[in-house]
Amino acid sequence: MKVQIYDQTYNINSGQDESYARELAAYVDGKMNAVADSTHTVDSVRVAVLAALNIADELFALRAEQRNSAAPLRQRLEKCVELVDEALRQSS
Repeated sequence: MKVQIYDQTYNINSGQDESYARELAAYVDGKMNAVADSTHTVDSVRVAVLAALNIADELFALRAEQRNSAAPLRQRLEKCVELVDEALRQSS
């Protein structure tokens, strides 16, 4: 399948759904164009590296958010298990 990223055509072979692969390519293309517009950089390698850093920042932020939200969820789940265990002990 062919995709267009930053005015370049790439042939990719993805085991994923074609529409998903196109969505990924469009996302990368959008990031690269945004970096190029904001930095006025024309060097495609620099644009790609800066776009990759932006995407990595998003990934790390989402991972941190996930870690931060998992702890309270785990605590609530453990509390629910304790309540169920207590209810089962009382009903026996």
